[in-house]
Amino acid sequence: MEKTLVLLKPCTLQRGLVGEVIERFEKRGLRLAGLKMMQLTDAILDEHYAHLREKSFFRDLKASMKATPVIACCLEGIDAVAVVRAMTGSTNGRNALPGTIRGDYCMSNQQNIVHASDSLENAAIELARFFKPEEIFDYESSNLNFLYALDEL
Repeated sequence: MEKTLVLLKPCTLQRGLVGEVIERFEKRGLRLAGLKMMQLTDAILDEHYAHLREKSFFRDLKASMKATPVIACCLEGIDAVAVVRAMTGSTNGRNALPGTIRGDYCMSNQQNIVHASDSLENAAIELARFFKPEEIFDYESSNLNFLYALDEL
């Protein structure tokens, strides 16, 4: 099973959407393997968004991500990275399709509800950035046979 990172951004907390967003992932069949609230620092944001460091909006992005704590989630499932990315929709909420998380809950490119890892390689890097190994749990889920065909497991 793949694991991927989702960060519920400060706009999600401010708008009271945390439960709804997590519920959508759970209803789809993704399993929570880790969950925690944390206040992001300049150091972690500089590392996490290093690829955006030279962009004109970088300072505003960091301020936005420090406005409140975030909720870091480790989600697990078959093809979890691709499934989560499809569920989140286009980065710019105005372009996200209805039915996606961003398409249903936002109108912004920055205040766009969630960050989701974009590849299996980045998921591993990002999970290590936001979670200690002991904060990610492996437990038996009793509904796997109702989520996947036996040959998929």
